[in-house]
Amino acid sequence: MKCLVVSDSHGDRDILVQLLESYDGQVDAFFHCGDSELAHDDAVFDDMYVVQGNMDYDRDLPESVSVKVQDTPVYMTHGHLVGVNFGLEHLVAAGEQHHAQCVFFGHTHQLGVERHAGMLVLNPGSISQPRGEFMRLGGTYAIVETSANGIDVQYYNCEQQPVPELKFHFAN
Repeated sequence: MKCLVVSDSHGDRDILVQLLESYDGQVDAFFHCGDSELAHDDAVFDDMYVVQGNMDYDRDLPESVSVKVQDTPVYMTHGHLVGVNFGLEHLVAAGEQHHAQCVFFGHTHQLGVERHAGMLVLNPGSISQPRGEFMRLGGTYAIVETSANGIDVQYYNCEQQPVPELKFHFAN
């Protein structure tokens, strides 16, 4: 499985269109971890899994998504409903409940990736309003690729350039 994970675009529809166009046919799935501030029926979501963030007022957006992409179970939520500002325990528990191999979330605007209970837990950061240590990058998203050897994660800046120090491999 190879997927693109983005979050917290806060009304910047154009960056989502650019990512969809640039990665069309190159990834198996697109995930938006919430706070798009777009309507659930916006055409940009025709080819993208999306969840409702705390700044999304369209209640037709789901609070979470649990799907399989090429036999890889993925769970996604925005993060505010599972208290990610206070720790990842509830998020990890939700991922376990959904038998996820990959758990994606947003909300904090800070990128991060780690392994918990055998699951990859990833925040792509904010594509348009980053915070924290990597704010200087001007926005980030991630490409996640699973294989027999493990899971590879590469973060990119909003100019679609890979960030060399933000490349990770998690062995099986």
